[in-house]
Amino acid sequence: MAQQIGQIALVVEDYDEAIQFYTQKLNFVVIEDTVLSETKRWVIIAPKGSVGCRLLLAKATTDEQKSRIGNQTGGRVFLFLYTNDFWRDYESMQQVGISFVREPVQEPFGMVTVFKDLYGNLWDFIQPNE
Repeated sequence: MAQQIGQIALVVEDYDEAIQFYTQKLNFVVIEDTVLSETKRWVIIAPKGSVGCRLLLAKATTDEQKSRIGNQTGGRVFLFLYTNDFWRDYESMQQVGISFVREPVQEPFGMVTVFKDLYGNLWDFIQPNE
């Protein structure tokens, strides 16, 4: 049996605010944005050209959900964004104001840095070794 992770839910404060950040600052694309009710949408985003896992933007509606915005993993890196040109994309991300919390470093697995998204979730940004 073949399986794969199709989507990961990312708890956000506002759909449009999150869409704007991911599309304008990280160059993601909106795969789907379907209104389900007055307060709920089915919003799927992914990096341009990506064929793997996607993000489902899930608007927090309860106090408990709101408390998880930006800290879904207790302060650990939550998501991993891969690239085929680290320095090109790193410089582009700097130009649009992405907040990096760790300087780039060459690790045994590749070049990596850590950045925060608009809510404070930590992401590893990686160009894996060949």
